[in-house]
Amino acid sequence: MSQSFMSSETSAHAGPPVGGARSGLIAIVVAGILWGTTGVVVQLIRQSADLSPVGIGFYRLAIAALALLLFIVRQLRPAVFVLRTRWWQLLLVGAGLGAYQALYFIAVAWGGVAIATVVSLGLAPVLITGWEAARSHRRPSRAALCSISGAVIGLTLITGFTVSPTGAAPRPLLGLLAALGSGLGYAATTVLSRDISRHVRPLTLTAASTAIGALTLLPFAWLSGGLVLPGMSAATWMVAYLGIVATAVAYALFYMGLRTTTGSVAVVLTLLEPLTAAIFAVVVLGEEVSLPVVLGGGLLLGAVVIASHSARTPGQGRRPERRPATISG
Repeated sequence: MSQSFMSSETSAHAGPPVGGARSGLIAIVVAGILWGTTGVVVQLIRQSADLSPVGIGFYRLAIAALALLLFIVRQLRPAVFVLRTRWWQLLLVGAGLGAYQALYFIAVAWGGVAIATVVSLGLAPVLITGWEAARSHRRPSRAALCSISGAVIGLTLITGFTVSPTGAAPRPLLGLLAALGSGLGYAATTVLSRDISRHVRPLTLTAASTAIGALTLLPFAWLSGGLVLPGMSAATWMVAYLGIVATAVAYALFYMGLRTTTGSVAVVLTLLEPLTAAIFAVVVLGEEVSLPVVLGGGLLLGAVVIASHSARTPGQGRRPERRPATISG
């Protein structure tokens, strides 16, 4: 996988999408699955280390940025040239990445996991579909509406029946507002990322956005406390996994997929994240499986299939460019 990324990075200046529409869909699906492992890993980290949720978010972005900068060190000079021409978009994408993660953590703390997940993740495909329809002056297709409806209902079922109903919602209204802000930030960042991903290579975009996102989260993580990372312990290795695999690799795949996939389809595909999280919770944490969770998982999978079949490759009228060679591995 890393060799394929590197060949994409070293190709002609911001070359064309690698592998076409199908590989873009697969890349986003894999990104969603990798993101889905985050919840269980965060729970395991918090059981063994004194790290706040925002602190974990900061570390995952900081480690991702550091790993990617080391990986693309030989391409820094051409990367800096590209970044200078898109600096304001990169600033918004990176700040948005950190902001919507921070807002999600706040929504969980104040309003509960169910509300935070359903609102923040469910709002994004609705907003992006509306934005794309307004921009193209066309009504959303039936397939798009069915996909979004199935995804939101499935997300609600999975989240509502995998989270224990506790009274841990000290500020429900503020939690709801934070979840709305997180969903809006996720949608806006996805739209911006899709535009910039056509001009900046996936690894370069991921390195820049995670670095800016880490800087955005740093003051919130500092104020929340719990920034002390233990020595060479299991928690440290799990934080490293979050940064390298669930962030650096996952976001690089997501940005790669956005080059050939519309934003509305992309966010539906990434709803495999809560489905993966539910499966991992059953396998790793021993949580029980209920009928609503199974039905919700089926609806999410159906939404992903519909979204995949209805996907269209953007920018078909662009001038063809040399396709970079890739190395399997």
